[in-house]
Amino acid sequence: MTTFSAPDASSAKQLLSFIERIENLEEEKKAIATDIAAVYDEAAGTGLDKKVIRKLISWRKKTEEERSEEDQLFQIYLEAIESLCNAAPANNVVKIA
Repeated sequence: MTTFSAPDASSAKQLLSFIERIENLEEEKKAIATDIAAVYDEAAGTGLDKKVIRKLISWRKKTEEERSEEDQLFQIYLEAIESLCNAAPANNVVKIA
């Protein structure tokens, strides 16, 4: 069983410092998230699609190798779904048990 004891004054101050730094960073993160949302809204105001912009940002973060692997998996999954849909009844509803 682990036992805990109260930290000494120096350790308590260090702990408080870490907590305050994290709290400040969380506030900054919140402000940045608000700024990012505003840019998305501004782009949407010019007629651009937010979802597509998000996909482009995600795409740019990936390496060519990651993109290629993802594209290949997407194609494999798409072909699997299409084969099920083509074999499905006329209403194209596929029930998976």
